[in-house]
Amino acid sequence: MSSNHSLKGHAAALFSVLFWGTTFISTKVLLKAFTPYEILVYRFLIGVLVLWLIKPGKDTQVPLKKKSHEWLFFGAGFSGVTLYFLMENNALTMTSVSNVGVIVSMAPFFTALMAHFLLKNEKFRPSFFLGFLSAMAGIVLISYNGSAALALNPMGDLLALAAAFIWGIYSIFTKKISDLGYNMIIATRKIFLYSLLTMIPLYPLFRPEIELAKLIKPIHAANLLFLGIGASALCYVTWNWATKVLGAVKTSIYIYIIPVIAILTSTLILDEKMTLLGTIGTLLTIAGLVISENPLGRNKTRELRKD
Repeated sequence: MSSNHSLKGHAAALFSVLFWGTTFISTKVLLKAFTPYEILVYRFLIGVLVLWLIKPGKDTQVPLKKKSHEWLFFGAGFSGVTLYFLMENNALTMTSVSNVGVIVSMAPFFTALMAHFLLKNEKFRPSFFLGFLSAMAGIVLISYNGSAALALNPMGDLLALAAAFIWGIYSIFTKKISDLGYNMIIATRKIFLYSLLTMIPLYPLFRPEIELAKLIKPIHAANLLFLGIGASALCYVTWNWATKVLGAVKTSIYIYIIPVIAILTSTLILDEKMTLLGTIGTLLTIAGLVISENPLGRNKTRELRKD
């Protein structure tokens, strides 16, 4: 893989997390008028429509080598969208945002664990675990910001942990899909379609109310479009492409930055104060990403991946 291609992969992953780190504000605004299930459906319905407009036509550019490959798309949609967001959103109703922020940021660990056993050329490196410890220490400081005490809420915390585990599964699915040679826009659209299909059986459980007046209200429409176009359609494509270029483990490391972006945007937009511990946490988190990536100590004989 050329260094230029690798650099583009890092840029794509960074682009995704920069968007995702700001989604907490949009979601917080929308939760005043919509349920988590409603936001999830509207967000990814917009995402599907946008990706269809960008690249209309057949579901795939290359024929499926095996019919069983269809299950990869189903698995990615069900895990990385439906299950992940339902678990994370419901965890937020049972435990604190701080708890969820810390626990969900463990996703890179689960990704690395599964990739080690399920993917080729995705083996453990000592630097990953050192970076993980540094990043988690930083994320704890960022999330609690020196003012809140740790409070365990078993059900909510377990849901957040399950969400982190599920994202690891999603990373494996997307890496396998990318290795089959699918166009990432078309593959992501297909993943979104399966996510919407798997949301349908949940309709009687959540009973969403479709109110046009709420949807067209400028503040609601703007935030839904931001989540659907930016955080879903664009970011899932760039994230999935980064996974193809860099690998599941290396891409997942960028998840560490999401809490950093969240606290910075809260400081700038919501006028929340950045404490000393929050600043230290930010530096520790960034250091964790750098250590995990280990640009200086990497073996010169790099793993070969498909471009």
